[in-house]
Amino acid sequence: MSNILTIEALQVEVAGKLILKGVDLQIRGGEVHAIMGPNGSGKSTLANVIAGRPGYSVSAGSIHFKDQDLVELDPEVRARLGVFLAFQHPIEIPGVSNMEFLKAAVDSHCKAAGTEPPDSMEFIKHARAVAATLDLNPDFLKRGVNEGFSGGEKKRNEILQMLLLEPTLAMLDETDSGLDIDAMQTVAEGINQFRSADTAVLLVTHYQRLLNYVVPDFVHVLVDGRIVRSGDRSLALELEERGYGWVTATAA
Repeated sequence: MSNILTIEALQVEVAGKLILKGVDLQIRGGEVHAIMGPNGSGKSTLANVIAGRPGYSVSAGSIHFKDQDLVELDPEVRARLGVFLAFQHPIEIPGVSNMEFLKAAVDSHCKAAGTEPPDSMEFIKHARAVAATLDLNPDFLKRGVNEGFSGGEKKRNEILQMLLLEPTLAMLDETDSGLDIDAMQTVAEGINQFRSADTAVLLVTHYQRLLNYVVPDFVHVLVDGRIVRSGDRSLALELEERGYGWVTATAA
């Protein structure tokens, strides 16, 4: 299987401060990679810079999505290519219903791909069915985007967007934070539903508990802007048992 994401010697600055200091990462189709590490290590920066979020400056290295160089592309272009980011802190958009937002996003992707957008009634039926798999009441789709949503609803709404937009690369930035065990299992079921041989997932997380339900192919530990250790799920279990101190010390 060919690479969906290829990152080489990536250095990223934020407000003139070097945050990522030479990251190399390859993700192939069908793979789930988990990025773990202590606070301030650069995990969210990595996801944000791949998505093209403003305020992040690539000072060296490269990011390729399939054969496409992403570095100079606007965020909306990356999204239309199939790059998706579920935010750590989803924002509210008062006055825009969730259904309107989702339909507009799907229509935009169809237009970019040169395909016919779904009929409105057909889309509403599909959106309600997908929402039900995430334990979201159909009335939830009539509410303003994330307006008055609980933390768990916001995170499940991000997964709903992912499932409806059907990206190729899904990056989930601490989607498990603030979730109780039931909500986490629901989110995990959505992620596992998304997994296929043609998609790739990058999970950013502090804790290995989500990895009990979404089993990663690879786990990478990011410390001070560098990937200092990689392994399989057993590495996450070791981090859960021993903390980050030992791996931080060996990386020094």
